[in-house]
Amino acid sequence: MRKIVTLVLCLVLILFIRIANAELQLGGYYKNFFTTFNSPSTSEPMMGAVVNRLRLNLSYIPADSLSFAFAYDFTPRVQDPLLFTESAFAVGIASSRYRLIDFDPRIYPDEDEPIGNVGIYHNLDRASVQFSTDFADISIGRDAIAWGSARIVNPTDVVAPYTYDQLDTEDRVGVDAVRVRIPVGALGEVDTGYIFGADFNFDKSAIFLRTQLNAVETDFSVLLLEFQRDLLVGLDVTRGIGGAGFWFETAYVFAESFADEPNASDNYLRTSVGLDYSFGGETYTFIEYHFNGAGTNKPKDFLANLDQPAYTRGGVYLLGVHYLAPGFSHQLTPLISFSGQLLFNLSDPSAWIAPQIAYNIAEDIHISVGSFFSFGKRPTNEDSPEFQSEFGSYPNLFFTSFRIYF
Repeated sequence: MRKIVTLVLCLVLILFIRIANAELQLGGYYKNFFTTFNSPSTSEPMMGAVVNRLRLNLSYIPADSLSFAFAYDFTPRVQDPLLFTESAFAVGIASSRYRLIDFDPRIYPDEDEPIGNVGIYHNLDRASVQFSTDFADISIGRDAIAWGSARIVNPTDVVAPYTYDQLDTEDRVGVDAVRVRIPVGALGEVDTGYIFGADFNFDKSAIFLRTQLNAVETDFSVLLLEFQRDLLVGLDVTRGIGGAGFWFETAYVFAESFADEPNASDNYLRTSVGLDYSFGGETYTFIEYHFNGAGTNKPKDFLANLDQPAYTRGGVYLLGVHYLAPGFSHQLTPLISFSGQLLFNLSDPSAWIAPQIAYNIAEDIHISVGSFFSFGKRPTNEDSPEFQSEFGSYPNLFFTSFRIYF
């Protein structure tokens, strides 16, 4: 598999180099995340991780109607060996299930060697070609595909979603797809495509049709998505109300809809609705309610419920049913900002709170300090822990982030 991927990369690079009079753009960034966190069990010592991420973005634009994109991530990690097999929070590069072929994500050490405190990972995150015609824009290869207007939880975003506790969400994880976008009027669009799973396996792939239109000063988007034998029907509505922004995003999933005898009890509904408002350009606030029909109100059933299709295939990660998520950001000075995000499980009750302060050292240099605080009933049995609440079962985390863009 590595030889095939290497050959493809070489052919792509040769093609890029031989394109005459092409417009070349090279950029990227370096990021460092230093994190420490404690286990929900008070008897466990604190653990730490240092994650470095170097990303290179390369694009060639030989003509107005043709462009190529390439992105590669190189990620050394220094952390507790336990975190290489199970991570309390998603700190590094998230993986995607929707890739036709891929190389092994870990460079060092080899899979058959024991891992210590150091691991080196890499990720070919973009490798695509885009064609523009009078009729449509066509993309072939590895690129990002994401939908939804909600601020915290996007019910329609199931291809490569980020969880609420992801530290680095700047670039969506790339997936392998053929995508066609057809403009309709001034603000409308028809977006359709096929997202490849491993080895062209249809049961691991996805196909979608999404339409977008504007009417009565409101944006409407309807999504039909077949993924891994499940069928998602989604609706996304956004508009202004006075000086505030409003969004309503919902998705209903028919589990194994094409099976001979589908199990209707596995179907589920997810909905996010919210408002945001900006005060004078310095303070931004929002509040969002999320309904997770795949979850359960009883913490003792959290683990057993993870066998449901919503969690194994549908990208669902919250365990409860009803959530409230307020948040804000405030510009303290032109170079310093303070933000906070909260996520409440209204049934437990339990809460996750994430304050952060960021400082723009220079035009392309940023540093931030923040934490994730989890509140709720802690597990009662340390040897065989059982959920007493959702967020009470997660650790508290403290982090620093340093970013340089070039």
